[in-house]
Amino acid sequence: MISIKIENVRVLDPIQNTDRIQTVFIENGKLVAASDQVSETIDGEGKWLMPTMVDLCARLREPGQQQHGTLKTEGKAARENGILHVFTPPDSKPIVQDNGALIHGLVEKAMLDGGIYLQVIGAQTQGLQGNQPANMAGLKKGGCSAVSNANAPFANDDVVLRTLEYAAGLDMMVVFYAEEHQIAKDGCAHEGFIASRQGLPMIPALAETVAIAKYLLMIESTGVCAHFGLLSCGASVELIKIAKEKGLSVTADVAMHQLHLTESLTDGFNALAHVRPPLRAEKDKQLLRQGVKDGVIDAICTHHEPLSSSAKLAPFAETEPGITAFDTYVALGIQLINEGLLEPLQWVKTVTLAPAKVAQMVERWTQEAGWVLIDPELEWTVSKSSILSQGKNTPLINQKVMGKVLQTFSA
Repeated sequence: MISIKIENVRVLDPIQNTDRIQTVFIENGKLVAASDQVSETIDGEGKWLMPTMVDLCARLREPGQQQHGTLKTEGKAARENGILHVFTPPDSKPIVQDNGALIHGLVEKAMLDGGIYLQVIGAQTQGLQGNQPANMAGLKKGGCSAVSNANAPFANDDVVLRTLEYAAGLDMMVVFYAEEHQIAKDGCAHEGFIASRQGLPMIPALAETVAIAKYLLMIESTGVCAHFGLLSCGASVELIKIAKEKGLSVTADVAMHQLHLTESLTDGFNALAHVRPPLRAEKDKQLLRQGVKDGVIDAICTHHEPLSSSAKLAPFAETEPGITAFDTYVALGIQLINEGLLEPLQWVKTVTLAPAKVAQMVERWTQEAGWVLIDPELEWTVSKSSILSQGKNTPLINQKVMGKVLQTFSA
């Protein structure tokens, strides 16, 4: 079998927990001891080699919203940026993730069109209406290992309890994107001076923390395995820490942009900074960073949400929330390293092994994962032409960043 030789590359291997410079051979996306049939030799000096990444939250916009992105465009963007396994919430338009029979076709199309392993999170309630539990047994048969109600509200807390009991009986994980809708209402920005001065409807941090506290009590009562995605508040980190110390089966992730960006970017009604949950205060950012460093927050996801240019043209509160994130994911991760928050191998774990553990798919990931060659010192400008995603909606546009994927090696 033909192989690729990479000389003097820094190999960051979270499975073996090793960080060393060596010469490696890659065949069919796997490291091999040696090879006599080398098709290409790459000078790896100054470069990093790490496993392909696992993203716990990304919206690829298909089916139903192809004006923003498709499985082909977003799959390619993910793969070219070193992300091979992508989890997507169950809120496509129309919603198909409450029907196990339709999910297999979506997974096949993602591999055929975009070359990625799509992991579909099933709907927690029928049509995400929040009234009746979805057919979770059928979803599990269709390949779902987790369910969520995404950002949709539940009719009442009794529905939540019944769905948690149902999921626990099937040994399925429940994913919460915690927000108390009675508190958040129609808000679009973090509750603080900047939003208040601009007259924007606000989402208090309390909307997230109240929801997390309530769900944690239900999790403790039902014994279900739960994951809290897209944390945005410093107080949320403390709640997750307490839950873990109590022995609850709970994990959490944070979007990469929440570790770098704050509410200050919304000043001047900058719609490119409109995301949900909203960008929070500097103090929240620092506490989220500490949560990652301490391991309270298990993983970092992209929260990739590509949008067409017209989706950001209305007044701030009327624009669609979302940031395109595949293309800047590695650069922002390397920024965390350069700023001294994480060591390189620590960062690699938060985007590879840790999310695979959260999703209970370590064995499958190790079988399917390839390798990613990165230049951590390559400086480039975030621009509409450099972004591979169909969506160009990022507040980082025209900024210089450092670190980029050079090549993804996979089967």
